[in-house]
Amino acid sequence: MSEKLHKILARSGYGSRREMERWIEAGRLTINGKVAKTADRISSNEKVALDGKLIELSFDEQQHRILIYNKPEGVICTRDDPDGRPDVFANLPKLEGARWIIVGRLDLNTSGLLFFTTDGDLANALMHPSSEIEREYSARVLGDVDGDVLQNLTKGVDLEDGFARFDSIVDVGGTGANHWYSVVLKEGKKREVRRLWESQGMKVSRLMRTRFGPIVLMRNLRKGTFRDLDQAEGAALYSSVGMKNKITKPVAVQVADKKDKRASRSKNSQQQRGRQPRRNK
Repeated sequence: MSEKLHKILARSGYGSRREMERWIEAGRLTINGKVAKTADRISSNEKVALDGKLIELSFDEQQHRILIYNKPEGVICTRDDPDGRPDVFANLPKLEGARWIIVGRLDLNTSGLLFFTTDGDLANALMHPSSEIEREYSARVLGDVDGDVLQNLTKGVDLEDGFARFDSIVDVGGTGANHWYSVVLKEGKKREVRRLWESQGMKVSRLMRTRFGPIVLMRNLRKGTFRDLDQAEGAALYSSVGMKNKITKPVAVQVADKKDKRASRSKNSQQQRGRQPRRNK
């Protein structure tokens, strides 16, 4: 039985389906020595090469990992940056035979919840507009927000790349010119939250994503750190896009950042010194 090449690549953890289609269109993949095409289908007895090197593909359903990550401001969501800025991939755990696929990119000055997964099919489903996954943000807005502004934003406005709206807006307090609002929308257009407020003459001075689908960003997950989703969280995320749960059992301990690594090494070193036998004087 054969399947489309880009689907097999995504299932094998090389990237999302969209990214795999771009790789194929760029001529980076061959099937049995011939340059692959977007509509090509393959079976398990065929040889697939990426940039001239044979790669391993998974034709059976496999277990996957999903990380939740609390992105800080000033960190980019791409692996390659000509300016050398810090990126969200830098401190993720290393993988063998797979790669981390980012779900729900955030711009440079936005913080909060991101997902990383080894399941390209899940990444594709979560990012596809037809899934209508809710994204919730906490936005600090500078400007005089009245009833007309709130009505316009929930009714919808035309942006340069199409119609957009908030499904809900909740005033969560604030003082002076800045006020905090919790907003929910079901799309992932570039800078959509900021552009919606800007369409009404408002400026967003702080923005953080606090929820993606059924997963909420917990307060105890510090900025710049990550953790594996547990079985229940993974099942809920797969269920939100109508997919069967394929999450692995999470690892027992996650080293989330460089500070934790240094502390862990220091503690282990102290414990080892403490177990050394005393020498006779």
